[in-house]
Amino acid sequence: MSDELKKIPIKVEPAKPKEPELQSLYAAHKKIYPKSVSGVFAKWRILFILATQLVFFATPWLQWNGRQAVLWDMVNRKFYIFGLTIWPQDFVYLAAFLMAAAFGLFVWTTIAGRLWCGYACPQTVYTEIMLWIEHWVEGDRNARLKLDKEGMSARKFRIKATKETLMVAFSLVTGFTLVGWFTPIRELTDALPTFSFGPWETFWIFFYAGFTYLLANRLREQVCKYMCPYARFQSVMFDEDTLIISYDAVRGEPRGARKKGTDAKAAGLGECIDCKQCIHVCPVGIDIRDGLQYECIGCAACIDICDEVMDKVGSPRGLIRYTTEAALEGKYPESAILSRLKRPRVVMYTLVLALVLISALVSLSMRAPLKVDIIRDRASLVRETDDGLLENSYSIRLINVTDEEQRLKLSVEGLPDIRLLADKDEIVLPPLANELIGVRVQAPPESAPKGSHKIEFEVKSVGENHFEIEEKSSFIGE
Repeated sequence: MSDELKKIPIKVEPAKPKEPELQSLYAAHKKIYPKSVSGVFAKWRILFILATQLVFFATPWLQWNGRQAVLWDMVNRKFYIFGLTIWPQDFVYLAAFLMAAAFGLFVWTTIAGRLWCGYACPQTVYTEIMLWIEHWVEGDRNARLKLDKEGMSARKFRIKATKETLMVAFSLVTGFTLVGWFTPIRELTDALPTFSFGPWETFWIFFYAGFTYLLANRLREQVCKYMCPYARFQSVMFDEDTLIISYDAVRGEPRGARKKGTDAKAAGLGECIDCKQCIHVCPVGIDIRDGLQYECIGCAACIDICDEVMDKVGSPRGLIRYTTEAALEGKYPESAILSRLKRPRVVMYTLVLALVLISALVSLSMRAPLKVDIIRDRASLVRETDDGLLENSYSIRLINVTDEEQRLKLSVEGLPDIRLLADKDEIVLPPLANELIGVRVQAPPESAPKGSHKIEFEVKSVGENHFEIEEKSSFIGE
């Protein structure tokens, strides 16, 4: 290098620090267009959807002894389930029901994964119904994609308006039916022409309808992926013997397209032709070939479409199938899956579930037809009558929990010469009646010295169905 070049100063600018890349914590929603599929599991899903909706929509219309057979009467605090009436004092049965539902879900999840989500969950059921409406009005997946890419036109507006109208109408029907479980649905129907519902009925009809439309039509799979807690803690109940939907990578890889009739092994390919149909039919938009994912709801749509593709290319079915992780890894043959039901976790959950159900059923079968509650008159603990007897006053709450009239007699025991005075010698209690009876109990002073004395009220039935109920209380002496 020449001396002149050496004398030229070289200016070196310091490198600018890289600006940190901003990563959004929110991913914009991309609408999923599930393709319709037919197959064994699709038919099972349709069957479960129809069964659940038959129960939901038809049950409020059933009648029992002149009243709605199933009614959650919040105003009068009575829950009717055919011939059974549940009172606020019976909420232990509600606790038992919730426990049974929880452990039933635990048992089912441990055995067969998220079958509840895929076949009977209300979110899944209503989302599927909304997809049926969408498919019926707009067409299958390709037609819906094409329609949404088009600019707004009279045709597109008409199709979209028809779809939205049907979805809103269905949502309103679900809201109306839900309220019919709590308010007699025939009364709601009579009020429908004039829209003369009560304020709470009006609120809940539109509230439930609005959320049905929002969750099942607008949010859809986002509820299962981001809002449902079950999707997050389900893995706690999974183990290697849980029946799940799995892709057989040993058979399928390496994946790749090929002409019909091509020998996959000779071409160095697996049986998966990478058609991506399993992704197109998935209602949550996942690729089951990436392995088990918490978003998977176990609907088995990918199994149906993969079996259909395997039939077309001449390969055996079951590339995607229900199996267990252990069976897929070759730890035991798939024929031994049923024998794995006897593992400790399943047995424990099942025993707890059986214990809860048996306890609740036994308690219900032994439930007395009458509920009795003794209430002391604390305004006047004891008074002396004109004939020198000591007297305490009580109120007796009698609740007839049956659909039959009860004829009753009251008596009291516990002190010498004690007696009970009531306005009537015999009490007639209509079906499901709740009455408060005022009574007086008298005893001689020598039988009831100063202090509190234990006594027992006896309620005896008069008639064919004889029963006797005893309730403890106290008598205040002089």
